[in-house]
Amino acid sequence: MQYDPLKYPETSTVEVGVYECEVHLKFRLIEEKGALSERSRLLEALMDAFIYGADEYMEPVQVEVAAQEISELQASPHMRRQLIRLRNSSELV
Repeated sequence: MQYDPLKYPETSTVEVGVYECEVHLKFRLIEEKGALSERSRLLEALMDAFIYGADEYMEPVQVEVAAQEISELQASPHMRRQLIRLRNSSELV
């Protein structure tokens, strides 16, 4: 197999941006009673069930996902600092 520099360029930079994402999920789940009553773990448990995928215990009813790039100025100062760190990082090259 020959290396094709056009297919796999040696130096390519990854661009990062700030995105506003909105997810609406509605699904039915068969779960042990009381397992979802711990509010601190509720979202994590529901997301794990959804990510695992549809099976005999989980049935998706409605899934809507939207994401759009927004101006960096709309991000929090903390997120803007993180964006600058990422752009200055050698790990993204």
